Amino acid sequence: MKSFSVNISDAALENIKNRVANFPWDAVDMPDDGGWAYGTNKEYLKELCDYWVKEYDWRKHEARMNSFQQFMAPIDGLDMHFIYEKGSGKNPMPLLINHGWPGSVVEFLHIIEPLAHPERFGGKEEDAFDVIAPSLPGFGFSGHPKRPMGPRQMAVHMNKLMTEVLGYKTYLAQGGDWGSVVSNWLAYDHAPSCAALHVNCAGMRHAKGPQTPEEQEWQDRLNHDQITENGYRTQMGTKPQTLAYAMADSPVGVASWILEKFNTWSHTKGDDVESSHSKDTLLTNIMVYIVTNTFNTASWVYYGRRIEGESLVGNGDLERGGRVLGADGRRVEIPTACALFPAEMLEWPPRSYCERMYNVQRWTKMDHGGHFAALENPDALVTDIREFARTLRKS
Repeated sequence: MKSFSVNISDAALENIKNRVANFPWDAVDMPDDGGWAYGTNKEYLKELCDYWVKEYDWRKHEARMNSFQQFMAPIDGLDMHFIYEKGSGKNPMPLLINHGWPGSVVEFLHIIEPLAHPERFGGKEEDAFDVIAPSLPGFGFSGHPKRPMGPRQMAVHMNKLMTEVLGYKTYLAQGGDWGSVVSNWLAYDHAPSCAALHVNCAGMRHAKGPQTPEEQEWQDRLNHDQITENGYRTQMGTKPQTLAYAMADSPVGVASWILEKFNTWSHTKGDDVESSHSKDTLLTNIMVYIVTNTFNTASWVYYGRRIEGESLVGNGDLERGGRVLGADGRRVEIPTACALFPAEMLEWPPRSYCERMYNVQRWTKMDHGGHFAALENPDALVTDIREFARTLRKS
């Protein structure tokens, strides 16, 4: 385990800026009857790129990342990057927070300190956590796997990080998006080391599917809602390499691909993405993919899930195989908390459905926020994790 800090060269940053500045906007037409409905809106993307070239300061955000202790540790031949903020007090609880796609550790920069040092924000020291925020394998500053790795295999790496590298006997796992799926597998395969689970995204499905009319209505509604969202998922789950060449050549292309999701999946006012995210937050997250050359390997998680799913249900159904939890009839028995944010793009199933997959001890319906909960409603997320952890500390 070696100390790590982010330090991108001036030459690399200048190269990115030049490519953004020279993007051939005239080569891209925008339909005259709408904008975001077709994908990323051209006018907003031009506005963001103009800010990127003229005002955005990567060094400012690089310094923010480097304000936390960061480390690199080899796990099964792959370097794993993680932020490690030791909590206040005598007995902080180990908390592993996992990001997803198209996110990064940037999602957590605003919540790490409140979780680790609650007394600095009007809270109590006894609620402190040791916060571990890794870059998933193939994402961000972590190493590039030699071939696609699915979330269940990623969970093996995360558990080794917590138990072998850091030496914790037990820990609480938290996540959204792919982070929720990795955390699900930690809870399923690696209990009792993973002693509790907190998720803000319903990323898994029960092997037997809906069992009540209410559950079937939810499934039908979700299937319909996802029709126009499946394009990116299918591409990255079947032919990710074809996409990778274009993205490696175009920072604007990477920005467009990621920006669309931050607009569609967030709790925005209309199509005003900045009602949920600032330009700086959007660009810093996008830049992590670009400066680390990980758009390619990060997309592999979709392919990896499909392959893992084939071993569970015997087919390559991207939506069923790789999402099944409990194909062997078991459920997650460790205490589980579900945080339901209203604009989550993967609508939560009814509680009855979740209780067949998890030992649900906490079920919180939030009043604001979407898929990127740590960015959109950080106070609510921190409070929910903290209050759930209090029940674990007492038990």
